[in-house]
Order: sequence, then structure tokens, then C-alpha cells
Amino acid sequence: MQKFTDWLKIILGFALCLVFRLIPVRPPNIEPLLAMQMPFAKVHGRLVGFVFAFFSIFLFDLLVGKVGVWTLITAVAYGVLGIWSVSFFKVRKMQRMNYVKFAVIGTLFFDAVTGLTIGPLFFGQSFVGALVGQIPFTALHLIGNTTFAFFVSPLVYKYLSTNRVFERYVNRIVISQNI
Repeated sequence: MQKFTDWLKIILGFALCLVFRLIPVRPPNIEPLLAMQMPFAKVHGRLVGFVFAFFSIFLFDLLVGKVGVWTLITAVAYGVLGIWSVSFFKVRKMQRMNYVKFAVIGTLFFDAVTGLTIGPLFFGQSFVGALVGQIPFTALHLIGNTTFAFFVSPLVYKYLSTNRVFERYVNRIVISQNI
């Protein structure tokens, strides 16, 4: 069972990720979702890892009015990464290079599952066309995810997902306000 302060941390991380993704003039696939998801999944488990990503994808598509069949596929694929990251980090330390390793593996998995299936299965795109089009898309996705994994994931782990000072501060506010 998650504590109140754990849920506040998760919601804050979710909100920060969503706000960044809503920046109107940012390159596609340059987003902190995976970088935020890894530390939260490690600390809070598979369910939080899945839900964090699933609803991040779903809510973003809903807010920008782009919900479609791809929403479910990409949300589930990113959710699977949340589950997978728990296993990956169970035997590895929460260090920059491990975040980067998972970002590479996870990005290649995600882009293969989503980029090579959605176009051919739902929009009549040829597999070769999907594969060729996926190369620059995946390159950009790898740059974004590895950069965020290197810089953001360690900060999220240290200052948000495992931060006891944050918990004491929130608890002090709650107690003083009799909430």
C-alpha cells in the first residue's frame, strides 16, 4: 500500500512529465517519460511503473485530442517498460549508466513494437516503409531517452522518489493544517 506522500511524489513526477510533454514546439520523442518512470517503478513496484506510463500516454493523447488505436498500443508498450524496469533494476544499482542501458534497450523495444506494427496493421503501410521511417524516429527517441536517463533519472531517484525530506515536509504541512 502506498503512503500519501508516495502518491504525492508520483503525482508530482507525473505532472512534471505531462507538462514537459505539452510544450508545443519540442521535437517528437524528446520527453522525460521513461526517465521518470524508471525510478518510480524501482521504488514503488510494477503496478506504479505500468500505471505511471500508461496514464501518461493516455492522458496526453486525450488532452491533445489525438486518441486512437495507437494510444492503447503505445500506452501498454510503455507500461510494459515500467514492469520490465522493476526486474532490470532489481539486480542493478540505480546509477546513470544503468539508466542509460535500460533507456537504450527499452527504447528499441518500444519503437520496434509500436513503430513496426501500428502503420502496417492499422494504416496499410508496408513493413519496409515502416522500418525505413522508423530509423530517424528511433534515432531521435534514443537521443532523448538516453539524455534524460543520464541527467534526469538520478535526480528523480534521489530528490523525488526516495526523498524522505519531502515526506517530512508534506507531513508537517498536513499536520499543521489538520488535513
